[in-house]
Amino acid sequence: MVEFARDIIGTQPILAAFLAIALGYLVGQVQIAGFSLGVGGVLFVGLAVGAFAPKAQITGPLALTGLVMFLYAIGILYGRQFFDGIAGAAGRKYNLLALVAVLVGLAMALALGRAFGLTIGHTLGLFAGSMTSTPSLQAALDVLGGDDPAIGYSVAYPFGVIGPILCIYFLTRRVRPTFPPKAQNFHMGEVTVGPAAAGRTLDDLLAEMPDGARVTMVRRDRENFLPSGSFVLAAGDGLLIVADRADSLSGVAARLGRLEPGRIVKDRAALDFIRVFVGKAAVVGIPLAQLPLPTGFPVHLLHIRRYDMDIVPTPELTLEFGDRVGVLMPPDRKEEVRRHFGDTVKATAEFSYVSLGIGMVLGILLGLVPIPIPGIGSVALGIGGGPLIVALIAGRLRRTGPLLWVMPLPANIVLRNFGLAIFLAAVGINAGQPFLRTVLESGPMLLMIGAVVLLTTVLIVLLVGHYLLKVPYDDLLGVVSAAIGNPAILMYAGRTAPTDRPDIAYAMIFPSMTIAKVVAVQVAAQLLGAGAG
Repeated sequence: MVEFARDIIGTQPILAAFLAIALGYLVGQVQIAGFSLGVGGVLFVGLAVGAFAPKAQITGPLALTGLVMFLYAIGILYGRQFFDGIAGAAGRKYNLLALVAVLVGLAMALALGRAFGLTIGHTLGLFAGSMTSTPSLQAALDVLGGDDPAIGYSVAYPFGVIGPILCIYFLTRRVRPTFPPKAQNFHMGEVTVGPAAAGRTLDDLLAEMPDGARVTMVRRDRENFLPSGSFVLAAGDGLLIVADRADSLSGVAARLGRLEPGRIVKDRAALDFIRVFVGKAAVVGIPLAQLPLPTGFPVHLLHIRRYDMDIVPTPELTLEFGDRVGVLMPPDRKEEVRRHFGDTVKATAEFSYVSLGIGMVLGILLGLVPIPIPGIGSVALGIGGGPLIVALIAGRLRRTGPLLWVMPLPANIVLRNFGLAIFLAAVGINAGQPFLRTVLESGPMLLMIGAVVLLTTVLIVLLVGHYLLKVPYDDLLGVVSAAIGNPAILMYAGRTAPTDRPDIAYAMIFPSMTIAKVVAVQVAAQLLGAGAG
């Protein structure tokens, strides 16, 4: 029976791949003291499958296809935050801190690898596994070939996830940071206009209102209507104000009159409110100031719900597939508004396969371009860098003419997780037998080297960032999560610091560190001898 199963798995590579994915996700969901491997479980089940059935080898472009899917989805998701981050002083400082830590970690790996007589393939694999960086692993495989990089990666990977979480845990216990409550980004209130604001136009008032505050509806003589900039206020008028901060709302209310709820929102005779899903490409990726709206009747966007976040509409904001938009319009025009926006829950999985294909083609072509480095030779961004850079640019552009680059978060998560699972399954299965042999021969030494490399990188970020650079603690957790790059670390950081800052810092650093690791691994392989794996 065992031989029969070994033969079936060994002769059916697709069966082996999906067996590793299915069982790997089961293993990845097992939690021990709050820790789980997540998608990393696929790698270790793949190793077990490869060791059990040595003939099970995943050949062809399947693994690389999975990696491209993962990287492209990451770039599309973080493109805007990445470019906004590196444009600011804080983003540049955080990226420099992470870069120094990663390069010191690589230097430590090379030094220890040489001291213990490891092949360059094992050494760079240990570095990639410590950083839990699949693109770095692929870069090492492209240059060196063989199974050594995958073996080193597999040995170091578990502590690459556990180590940063333990470091964050112990430093947090020592520092005992405090965090402000998570900010609510949408506040709404009804203001009754007082004598001080009477006789002024809405345009005059808007010029003095804080950013993120908007007048969305006016009530006069027991009737609600949408305001125009030239509308002259009178004492006793009601204004519906939305703002992204509570202090902005209270400040506007104090300046105009007083908060007095219940007059406007209860009356839906002239203007009603509905929420609709954004499901048409024609309204996606266009700034709200230029967004075409239904004509022939008053219509106004009051509120946007994006997954678990509430957003105040601003002129530069763009809609995405799956957004839920709160719209003010006459009660008898609801169906026209629904048709205009598409209003289908299927939009949460909609994206353009045309732009996806074009983006991946451009990314793969960019990865083939050689980059000369004097005294070393040339390196290429490869599969691990080209698609990521193109996706970052596309994610920043969001739309180019008829091409819509962005995709809804649910679709993005499915694309990147499935792509990563395919890649890890193929890598694990192909390295199963040599991994088992190497671990039996020198596993403890490899594990020790991987742990030292990981701790070197993490402690530089945490200790220098906290004690020397005085980085805010929630930002710092995002920086260290991005320097290593595993989403499980970011999830733990988000539980430790319940703000949105870890996610923002992660988004502005993870892409650049991925590219830096890919290039650094290739440079190291060129210097120390391609083909030595």
